[in-house]
Amino acid sequence: MWGQGHFSRAPATESVSFSGVVQMDEDTHYDKVEDVVGSHIEDAVTFWAQSISRNKDIMKIGRSLSEVCPQASSVLGSLDPKKIYGGLFSEDKCWYRCKVLKIISDEKCLVRYIDYGNTEILNRSDIVEIPLELQFSSVAKKYKLWGLQIPSNQEVTHFDQGRTFLGSLIFEKEIKMKIKATSQDGTVIAQAEYGSVDIGEEVFKKGFAEKCKLTSRTDICEENKSDPGQLVLRNLKSPIPLWGHRSNQSTFGRPKGRLSGKLTLDLKNENDSGNPMTFAKESLAVGDFNLGSNVSLAKIKQDQKLIEENEKLKTEKNALLESYKALELKVEQIAQELQQEKAASVDLTHRLESTLKTCVDTRMKNLAAKMKMLKEIRHVSISVRFGNDLSEAIQVLDEGCFTTPVSLKGLEIMWAEYILAQEKIKTCENVNEGNILIAQRNEMQQKLYMSVEDFILEVDESSLHKRLKTLQDLSASLEAVYGQAREGANTDEILKKFYDWKCDKREEFTNVRSETEASLQRLVAWFQRTLKVFDLSVEESLISEDTIGSIDEILEKTESSVCKELEISLIDQGDGDKEIILNTYSQILQKIRSEERLITTVQAKYKDSIEFKQQLIEYLNKTPSVDHLLSIKKTLKSLKAQLRWKLVEKNNLEESDDPDDSQIEKIKEEITQLRNNVLQEICYEREEYEKLTSLAQKWFPELPLLHPEIGLLKYMNSGGLLTMSLERDLLDAEPMKELSSKRPLVCSEVNGQIILLKGYSVDVDTEARVIERAAAYHRAWKEAEEESGLLPLIFLFLCKSDPMAYVMAPYYPRANLSAVQAIMPLNSEEALKVMKGVAQGLHTLHKADIIHGSLHQNNVFALNREQGIVGDFDFTKSVNQRASVNMMVGDLSLMSPELKMGKPASPSSDLYAYGCLLLWDDKVRSLLCSLIYYRSSITAEQVLNAECFLIPKEKSVPNPEKDTEYIPYKKEEEIKTENLDKCMEKTRNGEANFDC
Repeated sequence: MWGQGHFSRAPATESVSFSGVVQMDEDTHYDKVEDVVGSHIEDAVTFWAQSISRNKDIMKIGRSLSEVCPQASSVLGSLDPKKIYGGLFSEDKCWYRCKVLKIISDEKCLVRYIDYGNTEILNRSDIVEIPLELQFSSVAKKYKLWGLQIPSNQEVTHFDQGRTFLGSLIFEKEIKMKIKATSQDGTVIAQAEYGSVDIGEEVFKKGFAEKCKLTSRTDICEENKSDPGQLVLRNLKSPIPLWGHRSNQSTFGRPKGRLSGKLTLDLKNENDSGNPMTFAKESLAVGDFNLGSNVSLAKIKQDQKLIEENEKLKTEKNALLESYKALELKVEQIAQELQQEKAASVDLTHRLESTLKTCVDTRMKNLAAKMKMLKEIRHVSISVRFGNDLSEAIQVLDEGCFTTPVSLKGLEIMWAEYILAQEKIKTCENVNEGNILIAQRNEMQQKLYMSVEDFILEVDESSLHKRLKTLQDLSASLEAVYGQAREGANTDEILKKFYDWKCDKREEFTNVRSETEASLQRLVAWFQRTLKVFDLSVEESLISEDTIGSIDEILEKTESSVCKELEISLIDQGDGDKEIILNTYSQILQKIRSEERLITTVQAKYKDSIEFKQQLIEYLNKTPSVDHLLSIKKTLKSLKAQLRWKLVEKNNLEESDDPDDSQIEKIKEEITQLRNNVLQEICYEREEYEKLTSLAQKWFPELPLLHPEIGLLKYMNSGGLLTMSLERDLLDAEPMKELSSKRPLVCSEVNGQIILLKGYSVDVDTEARVIERAAAYHRAWKEAEEESGLLPLIFLFLCKSDPMAYVMAPYYPRANLSAVQAIMPLNSEEALKVMKGVAQGLHTLHKADIIHGSLHQNNVFALNREQGIVGDFDFTKSVNQRASVNMMVGDLSLMSPELKMGKPASPSSDLYAYGCLLLWDDKVRSLLCSLIYYRSSITAEQVLNAECFLIPKEKSVPNPEKDTEYIPYKKEEEIKTENLDKCMEKTRNGEANFDC
């Protein structure tokens, strides 16, 4: 209604307010003081008043009623005395809330305006329903002067004078009410004061009331019960107040009434002047309150009756005037319509005369145009309209339907038994037991081989690929015509209904076409006969009524037939027809999809069977040999021995008293060649391990059990990352103290590529965890490799002499974000490219259920200033241990709030750190808000699809400066070296603080 406040229904002991108005408790407390304004007088000791604090409420109620009531519907049926309605006050024609006190007749009701206290007889048409939010307790309260009552033998005249006297004291005046008690009907018994005047004492002095005996504070004096009808009559003796409304209302929105002659004038002058009426106690003389003493009850009744009759006459007069005006308007409209009809008739007559002259010409032209359209339609296929394509699809499905091969069931049973035998071998740890299981598996292989042969032969004879191609073409053509299919039950009832519908439609269309052709033949025959009539060379006279007179009927029939065929061919099908066609199409598509799934399953089983057959033929009754791998290992052992001797020889020459530089250089070249050969053989070894791993995973799970000396199980568990043939002392490694002071970190060159070796201190317990974590990271990278957004790991190996594990990874000098930003900060376009790659790296890790936990500016790399990748982490630590290191980028902590509160690391904490790394670019602020503030609503995949990463693809221009890693110009390097050194110094404290 207004603001955010709403009206609500309240109990009897509670007064409801709205829009920030504090609710008032109506439970009367002894000697509680209220400031009120008198609004209606019932007798010399009883009156209604409004609390001054409810001023705004009254104003808002008035505004709300003025908006709601004019559009509200009148009350129908019986009136509820407990319900609150809207009533149209007769004197100011404004709406107020009211309750029904008494039903006088079918059309008349006695109501009380609950927010003011006065009563009035209203027509039912002036009472309307009001919404629920206006159904709350009244604003005005009924008060009774403390310790007073009306004398039982008081005359009517004296009674009216008492009302007038009390009205002059309190009506529309601010008075203080000192509450004494509350009666059962809700009447508040209180002591009333206006300034220093005790109003009850003044009423008593004037003789309009008498004292009643009080026994205690809680005992409420009982006045003489009077007849309810008499009470209503007394209330009606006072003329109904002339209420103000809306903008003309007084400060408290109360009704401006008149109690009697002089009082009305006084109150009017008071309102016009805008000054409140005040009086001193000493000015309350007898003459001042003896107002309206000559007003009698009979006079009031007579005036009220005259007012009602006058209003009735006014209403009848207004109704007659409106009826007269309506009749005049109707007569005028009818006259205009007659004039228009006359003009239209004249125009129609002229057009009919013109049309009759060219009737045959017009009809023949129209028929010719329709015939042209009909010929075009007949040349166009309308098979879709009658479901011919669906019928053809059903025929294709029925005629060449691919059924499950007979041999498939037996094959699947044999496959299940074979897989179970393979699983037993895989979990076996005893060689003797393993040999027994292998023999059982080989026997099972022979049986499976026979089932595979039968299955392959049956599938080869079934034209499987041709059938699948047919189904794919069929579904594509149907989807192009009918679009999206609906999901539904697969029942034959749908197809039966379609066939019945198709037959009916085809029969109807055939009949229409036959009728069209018959009509056209009659027309052609008529023209042929007519031609003879007008042919002078024909001697026989053929003029007759049958020849000439039937043309109108023939044209009418022909036009009707042609139009009917056009209608069937062109007008859209009805909802029922569309429903049948769509259901049938969906049914057909379900059958196609079902058959396609069956063919796909058979194809997959066929592919596995072919592979199994080829593998079994190659390794029939034998297992794969590991001799080639052992040969490589033997070669590696020899090369490593030669390399060590050469290293010793080089050291001896360098430490001799007279070193031969040429000899030393020659030995260095031989060492380099031997080192490259060792690494080359290690690559061959990895290839052989990959082959054996594939065989062990698919066909020969016994390989790790039969050949434990090759360490195949360790290689498989490491995801192909672990090598047992590489050692640190075989590499020409240089310490990288500038990158890390806490971890052994060395740099070397392998086959022209700079690599970094990261060492981890391990023991028996941590060695397995390091391998497991590095393997999980490596598998995640291997899924997409260069597209993964991760730093690749080349090898993982264990040191034989020291408890150390080493990870080999590429080395990107000065390519991490801290170095790049210190030397030459990325521009906006470069930053977006780099950070998109970082987001891809996080997405790859999170998809593999890996949380990085230590993302910071030193393990995020900007390769060539355009490709971003995420570096690895400390594999000896758990994710929560990695996340516990509080890294900083500038003044911003990369540790997310939940980590600071002790919660475990999560993908969201990785993305928080990612968002902090983006802070240098103003164009990605909106993405940052989602990353940092709305924690649970964004994922790495959503980051990849963010608008700021949607960069249009451009042709790349070859740039020799970017063919290798970014190398700044010498001038720039000299200028930026100091900044880089400072950055390195700041970041040297972090444990993961190195370039990769």
